[in-house]
Amino acid sequence: MDALDRPTPPEPTTTPGAGSHDRLRAMRRLDTAEALQLLAGVSLGRVVFTRDALPAIRPVNHLVEDGEIIIRTHEGAALTNAAGQGSPDGIVVAYEADQIDPATHTGWSVVVTGYARLVTDPDDAERYARQLHPWVDQAMDCTIRIHPEEVTGFRLTTRPPATP
Repeated sequence: MDALDRPTPPEPTTTPGAGSHDRLRAMRRLDTAEALQLLAGVSLGRVVFTRDALPAIRPVNHLVEDGEIIIRTHEGAALTNAAGQGSPDGIVVAYEADQIDPATHTGWSVVVTGYARLVTDPDDAERYARQLHPWVDQAMDCTIRIHPEEVTGFRLTTRPPATP
């Protein structure tokens, strides 16, 4: 292929002020209470678990109750199977949610690491089914509770301009 046959590369995109001091961000750690409060304020996150000895990630909607993350899934799903076959403590998972503004590059991210277990109490499962509705057109007949062992998070904020 000669130079005339090659596609023209796209023009580079730049963000106004990119690289200048007005675009610098400060990263502040969140304490557990603030991290869980932010997590409770959004409805979508990503659960990370092990499938065939490799990490698997699924987007899921959730709710936070008493510091635990509740998600619903369906019979036969990889996460349902893993949680059902895990130890009595459950399976180790990570759960992440964030809210980052693409224009300002500010916002927050929270990661919960803990144990996921199937909810076996029928009253709890029914209550969660009333509170947490699936986003996909599929029956979600299993509920999973993630008990946090570690909660980490950070907030990205604009850094005030340096004084001369």
